[in-house]
Amino acid sequence: MTDLRYLPDADDVTSFEATVTEATEEYIVLDGTYFYPEGGGQPPDHGTIEWDGGSASIDDVRKDHGDVRHGVASMDGDPPAAGTTVEGRIDEQRRENLSRMHTAQHVVSRVVLDEFDATTAGNQVYADRSRIDFEPASFDSADLDRIEELSNAAIDADYGVIKEQRPRETVEANVDEGRALLDMIPDHVDPLRVVAIEEFDMCPCGGTHADSLGELGGIEILDCISKGADVERIEFTLASVDSPDEREDNS
Repeated sequence: MTDLRYLPDADDVTSFEATVTEATEEYIVLDGTYFYPEGGGQPPDHGTIEWDGGSASIDDVRKDHGDVRHGVASMDGDPPAAGTTVEGRIDEQRRENLSRMHTAQHVVSRVVLDEFDATTAGNQVYADRSRIDFEPASFDSADLDRIEELSNAAIDADYGVIKEQRPRETVEANVDEGRALLDMIPDHVDPLRVVAIEEFDMCPCGGTHADSLGELGGIEILDCISKGADVERIEFTLASVDSPDEREDNS
């Protein structure tokens, strides 16, 4: 089983050593990793894994029955043998962009819940923009302006972001109704990793995040699209994002 070393609060680490437990030309499994595996609406980290006599470019990281498979885009040399010490290097700019975007998603979701009593039905974070589906919701232009204004007010307040493990019972007792889909988290998962934005928000989440809202710069709403009865999709970006990826599927 791969140890998810970025949890609960080491999501700023982008260089590390680990030991290979399994490797093929298609993927590498380590005893522990700081690479984020795709999940929770957040894409996987990209980067490289290097060892004596070889290296691999990593572009797809996924969980597989307790292991994390680091998908190989290209490899120099033969796959490393089990027991080999390797060095992992995560694309730092991509990680930073995704962390900022995911934190911004929490901010917008909090504002919409407070102002319009609409829950987050789904979300997808990208390095250069993100989207959130809300229900029940029907936003007009004034509503969108209000969401953007309040989101940026929270960013200007530069609230700190706390990432820690908390007992599931405590989370269930304190998370606001409509803020988390706790029934989708298996009952045996306890404690829960929580992302808390000081007095502003608290939500169980396994993704990577900024350490304070001031790091986000500012939120800009790009579009609002109806996705069916009472479901509205808000698309947004941050005021400044560096080296954006090519946009992925936005269906």
